[in-house]
Amino acid sequence: MDSASGNREKKTARRQSSERVLQRDPERTRAAILEAATKEFAENGMGGARVDAIAERAGTNKRMLYHYFGDKEQLYLRVLEEAYVGIRTAERELHIGDRTPQEGIGELALFTWRYFLKHPEFLSLLGTENLHRARWLRQSVRLKELHSHLIGELAEVLERGKKAGVFAASADPLNVYLTIASLGYFYLSNQYTLSTIFGRDLVEPGNLDAWERHIVHVTLASISA
Repeated sequence: MDSASGNREKKTARRQSSERVLQRDPERTRAAILEAATKEFAENGMGGARVDAIAERAGTNKRMLYHYFGDKEQLYLRVLEEAYVGIRTAERELHIGDRTPQEGIGELALFTWRYFLKHPEFLSLLGTENLHRARWLRQSVRLKELHSHLIGELAEVLERGKKAGVFAASADPLNVYLTIASLGYFYLSNQYTLSTIFGRDLVEPGNLDAWERHIVHVTLASISA
């Protein structure tokens, strides 16, 4: 037996062993498939992602994928939902309502920027879904409920700031969030073209730190009384 054949047999044996383990643990199987699908969709988009590749990444087979998630489109929607659940859950833990209005807005701005940095797959999924004009996102009632909490809490913080005289009466919660998200998303999603055009490495640590401060400054300045 040559080395190539031996390596193929070992790989097959490992995959079969992994499949047997996953079949005995439904929760672990679902989690493995979601993790693999997130990577596949983030790297290749909805059109380019392949079910075979997702199953291989997850160490399972297509039959298990279809059993737990139905089809590729349903799996993609689930990946989108979980991506949003991740960021919305982390936002809840900020408790921006427990801080002073300015601290609350500043903390949300910092969190959003740092989350984008740590989760580039989230930005990739956003890009893919926008290419499809939110075709799958519109199907999710779950995500609409998650967003209503964020805007509601943000509105309360802004209202306290208005009463304290530190925020302008025109400050709008959705506009504030769009300001924060757009400043972070545009910078990172266009980092390669912008770095090339302007001759500055935008992801160099010093530049990332400077942009982080800029996001907080611009956000607070845009709503200051």
